[in-house]
Amino acid sequence: MKRLFAALLSLAVVAAPAWGAPKVKPKPAPPPPPFAGIYQPQGVDEIGLWREDDESERALANSPVVIRDEALNAYVRGVLCETVGLDRCNSVRTYILRVPVFNATMSPNGTMRIFSGLLLRTRSEAELAALLGHEFGHFEKRHTLDGFKAHRTGTDLLSWAAVLTSMSGGRQSYASFNDLRLSVYGGLARFGRDQEREADLLGIGYLNGGPLRPHSASRVWRNLILEAEASAAARGLRKPDFDHISFFASHPPDGERADYLYALAAPDGEGREDGADRYAAALAPWLTAFLDDQIALNDFGGSEFIINRLAESGWTADLWRARGDLFRGRGHRRDLMNAADFYGKAVALNPDLAEAHRGLGLSLIKTGRATEGRAALERYLKLKPDASDAAMIGMTIASIGGTQ
Repeated sequence: MKRLFAALLSLAVVAAPAWGAPKVKPKPAPPPPPFAGIYQPQGVDEIGLWREDDESERALANSPVVIRDEALNAYVRGVLCETVGLDRCNSVRTYILRVPVFNATMSPNGTMRIFSGLLLRTRSEAELAALLGHEFGHFEKRHTLDGFKAHRTGTDLLSWAAVLTSMSGGRQSYASFNDLRLSVYGGLARFGRDQEREADLLGIGYLNGGPLRPHSASRVWRNLILEAEASAAARGLRKPDFDHISFFASHPPDGERADYLYALAAPDGEGREDGADRYAAALAPWLTAFLDDQIALNDFGGSEFIINRLAESGWTADLWRARGDLFRGRGHRRDLMNAADFYGKAVALNPDLAEAHRGLGLSLIKTGRATEGRAALERYLKLKPDASDAAMIGMTIASIGGTQ
């Protein structure tokens, strides 16, 4: 039985390709391979995966979380096509989802999902191009199919090993099975990390050959590190470790990615444009909604970091309003005083920003300044008489002696 488990353990390591550590050298990433034409699924496994994804895409097309803004969708798709080339881009269908987390996915049938939380955290066209190029790299390398086969191989081995263990029933057999299970799951996690590194290599290769600054890819991960540190600090937690890999991690650590992406960027690309102004203009109509979604996550430190980074190019009424909402939501007395100050700055920049008057009024009332708060709420109702909370605000005004 011991020999059989040893053989299974060896087979588990051999069966899953590319489980070894990647060999990324500190030199610019090579250009992507020549385009081989529109890909068609090969074999039973891949055809099955494509059919599943086709069904998933049909459901996605009718999902209420899909953002159907033509201008935003055209802009994001335009960045993808500029990055990977029009010939490659024609095999992809992009969907922007209003989901406030940093993520994007790529399906074997060419369905790319971009989450709004990613767009909120991206600061430039070059950063967005790096992320979209990475996702396309997964598609071009057929990573989903390889991952499916690796998982199936590993779980098949564990199934047979479980049968053999139950037949033996000995303590040593169970110990050997646990060793095998750890080896398989750890190998699958390492396999996923290697796929991520390979997609990173392709993504930065696309940027190196384009007009945008390739070093922006590294900045994405450095900003995520800073956000995570701010989030942890606000919660009173220990600073996360961004340089070491946990055994079951499916992605490389952020610190490692930031370092090797910078090393893989073309040296002559440092002086290229990053398209920050174009990106800000494209995102502007949705910025308030995306910030509201982020604040609703109740991550004070992370949300404050995002707002402050957005304000590096100048504070706007919408950013002051968002910061006011963030502090008012936490609700400490000092937070409410700060919130009133932030709302006041928003109103000073844009006297017609109804939501700022609402937040200002509620914050002032809670800090004992009822007369000023009532006036702010009355201004809110005047600016937005059809507001969904008009009845509640009217009751609040009435309770402190005001009139609608």
